[in-house]
Amino acid sequence: MKTAVLFSGGKDSCLALYYALQSTDVKCLITVVSKNPASYMFHTPNIILAEKQAEAIGLPIIIQKTKGQKEIELKDLEEAIKKAKEKFKIEGIVSGAVASVYQSSRVKKICDRFNLQCINPLWQRDQFEMLQEVIKLNFDAIIIGVFAYGLDDFIGRKVDRKFIDDIRVLNEKYKISPAGEGGEFESFVLDAEFFKKRLEIEKSHIEEDKEGGRVLILDKIKLVKK
Repeated sequence: MKTAVLFSGGKDSCLALYYALQSTDVKCLITVVSKNPASYMFHTPNIILAEKQAEAIGLPIIIQKTKGQKEIELKDLEEAIKKAKEKFKIEGIVSGAVASVYQSSRVKKICDRFNLQCINPLWQRDQFEMLQEVIKLNFDAIIIGVFAYGLDDFIGRKVDRKFIDDIRVLNEKYKISPAGEGGEFESFVLDAEFFKKRLEIEKSHIEEDKEGGRVLILDKIKLVKK
């Protein structure tokens, strides 16, 4: 099956891409770049670097801009999926949805409209098991956004065994989603086994929003041969 993968550059969409590469013919990535940092549908921190990640992976990418207005932004996603179907003759859409019914149901509706299969390889998976798999598959994933109490010191950290231990404590204490499904944190993948080149951060800085959230802005990254 020819597929396109909805891609944010974070650990979940990269894990979904990993599965898609095992079982489908991935033709392209689809990334929606939202002007609204509080988008209901789309990952926003460092999203403009998804194009650089696609280059590292070696796949074409369709970039679709949106204002990020609730529900209206779905028209922009629909337009991106339409472009993928016309250009690459895709038969299915792969998403990294884990637990968000809001996101998964809306992607499914768009897929139905275009007669495409909607594939969610991570749906309802145990989130701690997913984190273990990210480590097992040697993803170089870092935390680039923190938006919940107790996570201040997590900014810039690598998703490793110590991270899992620490997030487990916060899960038990504050009910924080281990995978960040409640918007508690966002991640960025610098390397994985399916990357042809790895990404290296040359310059970055941290910005804080009005609500106390912190984002690691990757000002400059480069591609490095593996």
